Amino acid sequence: MENSGGITASLQGRYASALFDLASEQGVVTAVESDLDKLGEALAASSDLAALIRNPKVSRDDAAGAMDAVAGVLGLSALARNFIGVLAANRRLAALPEIVRAFAAIAAAQRGEVAAEVTSAHPLNDDQLAQLAARLKAREGKEIKLKASVAPEILGGLVVRIGSRQIDSSIRTRLNSLANAMKG
Repeated sequence: MENSGGITASLQGRYASALFDLASEQGVVTAVESDLDKLGEALAASSDLAALIRNPKVSRDDAAGAMDAVAGVLGLSALARNFIGVLAANRRLAALPEIVRAFAAIAAAQRGEVAAEVTSAHPLNDDQLAQLAARLKAREGKEIKLKASVAPEILGGLVVRIGSRQIDSSIRTRLNSLANAMKG
């Protein structure tokens, strides 16, 4: 399988690629992608869960048990649960957020889509998201899958990340640039 951007060159990419191959064989790519999205959201929402996966003092068995319980609460599929168990057994849970992103990128590439993360100071409505997706599609020449998030600290404007490229039109960045220019 061909993956753009050298995703499979990293450790996280190799795990994500192996999971994608298994999900493809079983015909459950969409379900696994949904499961990983749920898990990624849980990790982003819970500082305790994020700390658990990074804590080297937690034994493999305890980490596997805790993650299995989380997977049960989230209603994850058997393949996703087994995969998390493998990560826990290999002490790779800390790489889980990157594996989630890599899997999403591989799945999007397989569908001919480009994943884009959009950060705004205020929530964007459906019309604004549709306009942004249309402009990015014209620029990239591929279907765009947007994932929107809100970060009030950017003050206004947008930060768009497509793969390793970032388009930063935030007011915060513009103010920082102006401040640096005024310093001389």
